[in-house]
Amino acid sequence: MWQTSVPVIVVITKSYSVPERKENIEMVQAVFAAPEGIMELIDATNDLMPEGLQAGTEDIANFKLNRKRYLCQGIIGVATTSGTVVGAVPISIADAVILKPIEITEINAIAKVYGIKNDQQTKKFFNSIIEVGTVSFAAKTAIAALKNIPGINIGASILNAIIAGSIIAAIGEGTTYIFEQIYLEKRSFEDIDWVTKVLQSKLSNEFIDKVKTIISKTGNQTDSKKTANLISAIFNND
Repeated sequence: MWQTSVPVIVVITKSYSVPERKENIEMVQAVFAAPEGIMELIDATNDLMPEGLQAGTEDIANFKLNRKRYLCQGIIGVATTSGTVVGAVPISIADAVILKPIEITEINAIAKVYGIKNDQQTKKFFNSIIEVGTVSFAAKTAIAALKNIPGINIGASILNAIIAGSIIAAIGEGTTYIFEQIYLEKRSFEDIDWVTKVLQSKLSNEFIDKVKTIISKTGNQTDSKKTANLISAIFNND
């Protein structure tokens, strides 16, 4: 039998609702990390390790940062798939504008990973990110340039899907970098001009070159998931 001095961490993996979670915590009466609390679990485990075996502060910080980046890649992947689906649907309003709901969801999800709230204090900061992806000159210029590439032998709906998914991927990439800099306290919510420049750079000539590569590899296949996976692979290969 274990001595009472041995620390025990109980991780509840099948507790979804808040009331149920509270009851389970009271039941186990132990160190608790919520389902979304992987970072807290890491800290709790490390704190209870013998001093000589504890990971260094920098190692823990790097692990957490890599974990956040991994989670953001998943968010961007899902959003990119949604973008390709929406982009393939022929509707009359401007392409960038129809992506706004997806971008907002993507941006808010990435912000949550870094513990950043979308409130009155950060509203202008969040809006500056959204504007670049939907109504900015950079977004419209990129779309116009891509739709006028000579010699493209794919259908209009496929091209639209690629462009839409690529914009979502680029905005997600830029947003991840921006929120990471905020998380690391290297930037603040006052750096609106910096945010605009970062995101505009994501929709520059390099963006157009990436989309051209995606177009060349897509052919006439119309599977949105495959298209999104290709987009993610190209944009993650920086």
